[in-house]
Amino acid sequence: MYTGALFMLGCHTFDCVQSETMEFNGKPDSLFFNDGVRRIDFILVYEDEDKKEFEKRHTFQRHKRRREYFEASLMKMGMELEATKSVVDEKLLFVKVHMPWDVLCTYAEVLHIKVPLQPNDLTSHYSPWRIFSCITKHFQPNEELIGKESDFFTAPFEKERQGYFHIKDKDLFFTPSMRSKMAFYILTRAPYEIRGNVKKFGITKLLNSGVYKAAYPLHDCRFNVKSKEPDCPNERYLLYNEWAHPKSFYKMQPLDLIRKYYGEKIGIYFAWLGFYTTMLALAAVVGLACFIYGYKTQETSTWSKEVCDPEIGGQIVMCPQCDHFCQYWRLNSTCEASKDTQYCVYMIVSLFLIVGCLFFPVPVCFLPSVTLFLEFWKRYQAELEYEWDTVEFLEQEELPRPEYEAKCIYERKNPITGVKEKIPYTTCGRCVRVSIGIGTVLFWIMLILASVVAITVYRLAVFFAFSTSLRTQGLKELEPIKEYVTPQMATSVTASLINFIAIMILNTVYERVAIWITDFELPRTKTDYENSLTLKMFLFQFVNYYSSCFYIAFAKGKAVGYPGKPVYLVGAYRNEECDPGGCMIELTTQLSIIMSGKAIWNNIQEVLLPWVKNLISRHCTRVTSENTIPRWEQDYRLQPVSKLGLFYEYLEMVIQFGFVTLFVASFPLAPVLALVNNLFEIRVDAWKMVTQFRRIVPEKAQDIGAWQPILQGVAILAVATNAMITAFTSDMIPRLVYYWSFSVYPYGSNTDHTMKGYINSSLSVFSTSDFSNASKKYQKLFLFRYRDFRYPPGHPRQYEHNVYYWHVIAAKLAFIIVVEHIVYFTKFILSYMIPDVPYAVKEQIKREKYLTQVILHETNLKLVTKQPPLWSSSRPPSWQI
Repeated sequence: MYTGALFMLGCHTFDCVQSETMEFNGKPDSLFFNDGVRRIDFILVYEDEDKKEFEKRHTFQRHKRRREYFEASLMKMGMELEATKSVVDEKLLFVKVHMPWDVLCTYAEVLHIKVPLQPNDLTSHYSPWRIFSCITKHFQPNEELIGKESDFFTAPFEKERQGYFHIKDKDLFFTPSMRSKMAFYILTRAPYEIRGNVKKFGITKLLNSGVYKAAYPLHDCRFNVKSKEPDCPNERYLLYNEWAHPKSFYKMQPLDLIRKYYGEKIGIYFAWLGFYTTMLALAAVVGLACFIYGYKTQETSTWSKEVCDPEIGGQIVMCPQCDHFCQYWRLNSTCEASKDTQYCVYMIVSLFLIVGCLFFPVPVCFLPSVTLFLEFWKRYQAELEYEWDTVEFLEQEELPRPEYEAKCIYERKNPITGVKEKIPYTTCGRCVRVSIGIGTVLFWIMLILASVVAITVYRLAVFFAFSTSLRTQGLKELEPIKEYVTPQMATSVTASLINFIAIMILNTVYERVAIWITDFELPRTKTDYENSLTLKMFLFQFVNYYSSCFYIAFAKGKAVGYPGKPVYLVGAYRNEECDPGGCMIELTTQLSIIMSGKAIWNNIQEVLLPWVKNLISRHCTRVTSENTIPRWEQDYRLQPVSKLGLFYEYLEMVIQFGFVTLFVASFPLAPVLALVNNLFEIRVDAWKMVTQFRRIVPEKAQDIGAWQPILQGVAILAVATNAMITAFTSDMIPRLVYYWSFSVYPYGSNTDHTMKGYINSSLSVFSTSDFSNASKKYQKLFLFRYRDFRYPPGHPRQYEHNVYYWHVIAAKLAFIIVVEHIVYFTKFILSYMIPDVPYAVKEQIKREKYLTQVILHETNLKLVTKQPPLWSSSRPPSWQI
């Protein structure tokens, strides 16, 4: 069935094809068959069934029949095969797959692969950024090693018009990534068994059933050693040294080489990640400046001074925070926590002071920059689409998935072509599948919400215990951090850790459920499959990661009642309150733990586990030094690529984008943490892809797919969340209302606007004589304070909301309305003013289309007149003269 037996293809059945194996020729860096002429385009790996256990011989013989039929099908489709035994494990055999020129031409036309037509004759436009070239050249990859690729106009390959394409060497015309892409397309559609009218086909099912152990394209060399073969491009070696090696962390990414080696889909991901990281640098500078400003000014806060002053905060007795076990406490016991809260407020204020937005805070200043990021990314993406020949990559060019084709048993009339086609389900069946999918997703989202409720109950129950122990014990063993260990902080940290563990567990389980649902829905193309899975996973991850943050920001402490009439959860637990300074510091703690924990966990999964697996594999298959391991066997010992490819990489970054944008008002340092993480993420992803994993089958991609509208949706939602966090979660609005209205006449006694007395005005008074019978134990003290804006006891409207409260509510609503309208208007103007496609790219696209039309016309003219074409790049065709 391999080299030397190709003449047997004339048989009427595939059973007559006999296996023939070739010995390894001793060239470990060779990328060719033993004859040194035919290039290896793909590798298939299987175990010899004749050397299996006798008890399972029946199963293995069925595997052998399927494999032989499959390989005979490949040869009938024009592929050439050669098998070689493993030098490490005598049970393993490696089947090398080669595509001859004629087969390459056929499938290049089927897959609409765009190839060079003629050199680009348009002059490059001047870029204003060239003035910085003297600086940026130090951050570019070594141009002597990675040269600039020649610029060509391209067109989809047509077998009948080969003479019009820029073909210098047939062996090098189709790049290795193009060849492996076409080889994989054939492998996924070659049949391996026919039973009646049912045809089973595809390498994917053979891998899942164990007929083959692996299928992959070859790396061109070792990542840290150049190949000894004379014509090897050593692209993997170049990628490692100029991209994946830690010493190159400061260099820009060689995107053209990444795309050439791994395909457009990998290239567009790293282009997006690099662009996103660059934009994060600007936000990180502002966030770091706010951090420094807030840290330097927290000691000067009038509010913090009053809380920490023994004559003010030390004389204010606060309400017990639970019904039975909690004690009265002094306000100055939260001195350090109040500084942290004030620090958060100062960071919010400094955010818009630094960028010159004196009247509108974070959402107005930061979120339009998110719009700029998305709009400039569209422009950059358009440039890459043209340079990488994906401009005309339309959905109708994408062929159905093999899993979809295998289950097509119904017929329908195509509404576009009018031709009858096979589909796997009826309209009713599709509705049933989609309904089951939606129901399952909603069930898991409700499960997440149930876990949030459970953690909330934990917060309430544990808070009582912490309130009792931390208020009564000396905590001498925690003396250095005693001031920070408040019941609220201890509850917040432990609940955040438990919530993070719950998030990771639910993620692991739901991932399998989402894949099962998407497989059940049976999308037509791979793009449809990825988009469907993306939507399911993001909805789940959105609720899973952000629900606890939304609870702290918008629900906690908002419905607690007042001491004489508290609000209870499930009838047993008194609803938890925020610190006297608000819930901002708790929200910041929650975000810090989830973001840092997520980054650490992802790096363990993405880097440490593959490295350990490869280390164990090398140890278990250790060979003596005199044995030489061929290229295909070295790659087999690497880790297989995930079926979902870059899905988890995109998901990780989009979730991070949500943390950076949705809650930046409470945690301006988030862009700094995201920037540091991404600088490592780019190199870590590059390192693991180049050194730890087999070569990925190249795929075409025009953009980042369904992630683009998701990013836009998150950016729109971020306007509302940040405006509401600033208004309802932080104390900025109440303090501004006090400063401008209630600190002076007619509400205050001060002659100038000041923050003095804010503590007294923000804390209401309660009389112990107004406690219910169940709380008589607290009647030891006559009066104490609690956080709210209510009339004092003895007032005709005692314990009702006072005028200060309604002023604050009105100011908060006005702030949200004004900020949202300004930001959305700014976003609309920016989107309208910035074109998605640069003018220079539009010109090049038009020029390329013009040349393609000329070629088509001259080809038809040649067929009629039997004359050679008369046009050139400098002279117009005869039909235009």
